[in-house]
Amino acid sequence: MASEKMLKALNDQFNFELLSGYYYMAMASYCSAEDMEGMSHFLHEQSKEEYEHAMKFYEFINDIDGRVKMQAMEEPKNDYSSFLEVFQEALSHEELVTSKINDLLDMAIEEKDYPTMQFLQWFVEEQVEEEASMKAIISKLERIKGNFNGLYQLDKQLSAR
Repeated sequence: MASEKMLKALNDQFNFELLSGYYYMAMASYCSAEDMEGMSHFLHEQSKEEYEHAMKFYEFINDIDGRVKMQAMEEPKNDYSSFLEVFQEALSHEELVTSKINDLLDMAIEEKDYPTMQFLQWFVEEQVEEEASMKAIISKLERIKGNFNGLYQLDKQLSAR
């Protein structure tokens, strides 16, 4: 069984994953209001993925005889100056998630908590993919420089997720 310290940290991450989903829903809502349904769809799918991540933590905590405790969530940012800002915020958030996963893994290694180390490995790999995805979108948005045709094509591409 995990230590109380580890259980608290895992529970905090569970709640942070829920908050991540909440952030992405706010981003999706902004894009939808700006008639970029493909970007909205991409971010909505990202939100659902974050909730799936939260459920992985939920199930793991229960499997190791812990108890999940819900925490209050802060209000997400709802307004942006551009689509580039939306995805820059998304990347910044994913980088924060990565640092939190790495901190959890460091704690698991320090405590020689092998089940938690094994569990977290999936998230380590997932974060590489998450950051790469956001960086690719940012790169495209920077090249587009607000050109409507470029935005339309990217929006169409993101709707395929």
